[in-house]
Amino acid sequence: MQRKLKDLLHQYKLEVFRVEHHQKNPEQITKECMAIRDELLKQQFHYHFHKLPDANRAEIINMIDNYIREAVLPPIVEKLVHRQVLLEKRVASLERLLELTLETLTSENAPVESTR
Repeated sequence: MQRKLKDLLHQYKLEVFRVEHHQKNPEQITKECMAIRDELLKQQFHYHFHKLPDANRAEIINMIDNYIREAVLPPIVEKLVHRQVLLEKRVASLERLLELTLETLTSENAPVESTR
């Protein structure tokens, strides 16, 4: 029984390693991340002024907003999404490990000890 559980844990570790380091997975993960990133960046968020600024100040604020949306935000969002996707894949692998562990434990015909 211990050997089976060790094998299941080893399979989980291998699967997580493959997800993070396999040559084909980075391309797939990158495509998935880019799609999520593009979807997030398409959402428009607007700010509202309490007082109307003068034309020069509004133009500067718009330039800053455009720079952040086009240059600063995409790489940050991409890194966050990449981390999220990898963690989701790890959790899915962990769920499979838990299912297999529970199946292994229930398939064993070992008697259940009572604490009475």
